[in-house]
Amino acid sequence: MFDPDSLDAHSVKILNQLQSDGRLTVQELAERIGLSATPTWKRVKELEKQGIIKRYAALLDRGRVGLGNCVLAEVNLARHVENVVEEFERAVAACPAIVECWSTTGQADYLLRVVTPDIERYDAFLHNVIFKLPGVSAIRSSVVIREIKGLAPLPLDHL
Repeated sequence: MFDPDSLDAHSVKILNQLQSDGRLTVQELAERIGLSATPTWKRVKELEKQGIIKRYAALLDRGRVGLGNCVLAEVNLARHVENVVEEFERAVAACPAIVECWSTTGQADYLLRVVTPDIERYDAFLHNVIFKLPGVSAIRSSVVIREIKGLAPLPLDHL
């Protein structure tokens, strides 16, 4: 279990800075957090080793890469037996158009974020992929009209 007290102020600053710009050099990062390069580098490596920093990635503008359609799909499974759940989750993980998936409480068993070039491709995706996923009994789709806030940095003020 993660102990939030294990992160000191410099480590929290590193995490905040890297969430804003993952391409910072160690020297730039060190200057921004008020440490020299070597201890900054060691802290980053430790944060990576602990799994706090999972990976580095570029955030793309989905519209500019031809994925202007975003849909939030609520999915219910017919049965909640172990093999059906595992098969469904494996299939979801292997599907590139499903960019996020959460197991949820409430009305839906899962909430998926799906991106496609247009609504016609989403319709085809429903018929060719989603409806064929193991155990799926119901799907409710909500088309995103406008994204107000997406992929924001995690708030670390509790640390």
